Amino acid sequence: MDTMRERFASVTTQLLDEDPRLAVVLADIGVDGFRTAAERHPRRVVNVGIREQLLIGVGGGLALAGMRPVVHTFASFLVERPFEQVKLDFGHQGVGGVLVSAAGSYDWPAGGFTHMAPGDIALLDSLDGWTVHVPGHPDEAETLLRHAAAAGDDKVYVRLSVQSNEAARPVDGARFLPVREGRDGVVLAVGPMLDNVLAATEGLDVTVLYASTVRPFDDAALRTAVAGATAADMVLVEPYHEGTSTRHANDALAHVPHRVLGLGVGRPELRRYGQIDEHLAGQGLDARSLRERITGFLGR
Repeated sequence: MDTMRERFASVTTQLLDEDPRLAVVLADIGVDGFRTAAERHPRRVVNVGIREQLLIGVGGGLALAGMRPVVHTFASFLVERPFEQVKLDFGHQGVGGVLVSAAGSYDWPAGGFTHMAPGDIALLDSLDGWTVHVPGHPDEAETLLRHAAAAGDDKVYVRLSVQSNEAARPVDGARFLPVREGRDGVVLAVGPMLDNVLAATEGLDVTVLYASTVRPFDDAALRTAVAGATAADMVLVEPYHEGTSTRHANDALAHVPHRVLGLGVGRPELRRYGQIDEHLAGQGLDARSLRERITGFLGR
């Protein structure tokens, strides 16, 4: 199976052939995947080099000129380093584009903390009007990328990861999907967290919802799931900073007494970089740790 980034390159290359409004902007990272596209469309595949502020500025400029820019690099260089440009060149200028990240929270541990961005979604939450997709499988990444490319002038962030669930789900770029039904609470799994959540809740009488699109937050799906439970208790399991979506869940459930537990990547830095599985365990996001934390919260 190909990775999400490989699928991104192949799908976007195809979209460049189909849509003359589309342009790709890179900052050295990911250039190899777009060599064929650059040969076919040399004026619409731009590599600015290792200049991340310029990366966003060029994307915003293309949008102002009527293009649909697809801007790509690692999440730490796409959201954190040029955050002022994201805020101004897209938000303040009132234009849209597609930001596609890689490396996520700790996809490349050997790269160290400079290549980790568990705070990317929280940062974008401080801005207005961003749609955020967090696919959990390459097939979902393709579907959501096609949604993003065709989304008019909307501002869209697509967070790719090397972590992947075993099977793709029928995502539509909007709704949370019910995967399992139960009465003792609701667990919302985001993107590549789904398989670990399903393993952690095996045999528990809980509803499992799956989110590959987290902004806008699907209030209606959460309310429906909680209405079918004996208690309005829910657990959020996200592959980025813990608690990032807790406010949205609380707002969705403001009409009923409820409890929300946000699980995700903690704020303390894990300095023994190790491997991805070790980071999952260190953050309490492996199946065994999740089961202990979920059952402890739900009182089961």
